[in-house]
Amino acid sequence: MPLEIPDALSFFRLSCGRWKSQRSQHHLLHRRAEAGASFIVVEELIKGDPRLAEIAARNNAAAEEIVGGCWVRWSGSMAWDRAGESHEDQTMFGLIPSDDAGRSGLLLRDRGYAEKAPVAGQFRMDDENGLILTTDYEMMSSLERFWFAGANLRLRTSTVQGLSNNASFCMETRQLDAPEQRPEPSLAGGRTLAPFG
Repeated sequence: MPLEIPDALSFFRLSCGRWKSQRSQHHLLHRRAEAGASFIVVEELIKGDPRLAEIAARNNAAAEEIVGGCWVRWSGSMAWDRAGESHEDQTMFGLIPSDDAGRSGLLLRDRGYAEKAPVAGQFRMDDENGLILTTDYEMMSSLERFWFAGANLRLRTSTVQGLSNNASFCMETRQLDAPEQRPEPSLAGGRTLAPFG
């Protein structure tokens, strides 16, 4: 049974914490799938945080319209990685609702995933309390859907169309143990992931 999540800001708040993500990415051009894993850390940015004002300025938006957001950091590995290739990065999000319920509107990012320039996308929540993010970049577009199967299990699908056509599915499990007790997971081939902390 889906969780009752009234608005996108509540979805972001429920997403705060440390997550272990298992990913299957399907490269449509190559007709092959690639496995991956990562650690994700999500922290809330409350209304009035100077970082939200910075996101607004980078996207030519009014800072006072942002109701809140989050700071996301990740570190991971994919099966086809070359030696020394890193999947470690971070981004910040700010929400500007366009409806009174806070279930749709603009999602501002200090930088995109596919392109590193600031980007504004659209968010909306569906009837099952899933959060759908649509982002159009200069050379590609992405569509993501996040939903909770429980308070500590978040699922995500995404498609990217453009220069790189792929689809992925992620299962993200909240990490409830103390950081110093967390084991270091590894991918096939013995490569160890680099967790945050």
